[in-house]
Amino acid sequence: MKELILKVVDDGDFFEIAPTYAGNIIVGFARMEGSTVGIVANQPLVLAGCLDIDSSIKAARFVRFCDAFNIPIVTFVDVPGFLPGTAQEYGGIIKHGAKLLYAYAECTVPKITVITRKAYGGAYDVMSSKHLRGDVNYAWPTAEIAVMGPKGAVEIIFREDIGNPEKIAERTEEYRKKFANPFIAGHRGFIDDVIRPHATRRRICKSLAILQNKKLENPWRKHGNIPL
Repeated sequence: MKELILKVVDDGDFFEIAPTYAGNIIVGFARMEGSTVGIVANQPLVLAGCLDIDSSIKAARFVRFCDAFNIPIVTFVDVPGFLPGTAQEYGGIIKHGAKLLYAYAECTVPKITVITRKAYGGAYDVMSSKHLRGDVNYAWPTAEIAVMGPKGAVEIIFREDIGNPEKIAERTEEYRKKFANPFIAGHRGFIDDVIRPHATRRRICKSLAILQNKKLENPWRKHGNIPL
């Protein structure tokens, strides 16, 4: 993921924030055509890119910082879901994960999202999806946007075929073609375009230019109630 970020931003110059804490999420600042942007990206080399308590808090704080100082946010998504386990459940993963969801939902700066590979379940929603008012959402042809991974889904839906590896493999491929691709999401309006990887920088820069004067009118309220 860091290689992708360095190839997309100006001069390969990326200033990462808290690189040694919650390594499964990358946050930091860079420039795109001379303008400052905040970068949020899943890191699949650490915990397979799953969101856990620490990464959710780290990313949520960064997103709110960018919103406070009117810095556009570019999000690169490769997330298989929230990290499972009793330690996460006892630690309050639902509450802390909701902080990131809230931060993106309340954020009013330009939000551009690129799905590079996995985008599964609730973790996909949390990472600046259209459901959280993402302005422009792109996906690579390699993107898999679904409730869960093809193998896990097939083993649940067709559990009577688990003893037959050939049938499971066939069903998995069928699921991948039917559901785990960006074109279904694009058809439903959750993705603005499926782009080639080499066009990523150009499309992000173009979107940032279009959204430069973005104004968002929200109903008046004193403040929201963030899940503390």
